[in-house]
Amino acid sequence: MKKALTTGFASLVMTALLTGPAAALTVEGVDVPDTYSAMDTELKLNGAGTRSKWFMDLYIGGLYVPEAVDDSDLVINADEPQAITLHIISGMITSERMTEATLEGFEASTDGEMASIQEDVDQFMAVFEEEITEGDVFDLVYLPGEGVRVLKNGEHKDTVGGLAFKKALFGIWLSDKPAQKDLKEKMLGQR
Repeated sequence: MKKALTTGFASLVMTALLTGPAAALTVEGVDVPDTYSAMDTELKLNGAGTRSKWFMDLYIGGLYVPEAVDDSDLVINADEPQAITLHIISGMITSERMTEATLEGFEASTDGEMASIQEDVDQFMAVFEEEITEGDVFDLVYLPGEGVRVLKNGEHKDTVGGLAFKKALFGIWLSDKPAQKDLKEKMLGQR
């Protein structure tokens, strides 16, 4: 009888696991959705992690791609729908700090060669002029032939640049000089 109950319970648990909805990844208490829709393409969460600085957690970064990939160059150079989401988890992130950190990221990802995309960078940075508060979510969605759609809390703020700008932008987190090495690894699913 005990064996039958144990076997029945195990079957019930397996059935629930196999038929239940796919759960989002939870990072620092933030549920990062496991899919993202862009240009009629269902993107899959490739990985997510925490951006920290001076022992403080600042935001959760998530990378969405059509198919799982662990090669940063393939992501950066791909001319296909992709997205990066940033879930702000600290009140320490202000408009000024986000602007400063993002500009440093562009410098690093382009090896200081921003002249060809400077207008796009300037246009993009305007999105951070608005106050940033804990709980805000930024979506950076690259769509081939359109550019990078920038959303804040689900509201479309601007569409910027083309593939060259996307390479520099995604390079902030995925280049050889990323904002944070272990965040890059987690976004690439290299836990």
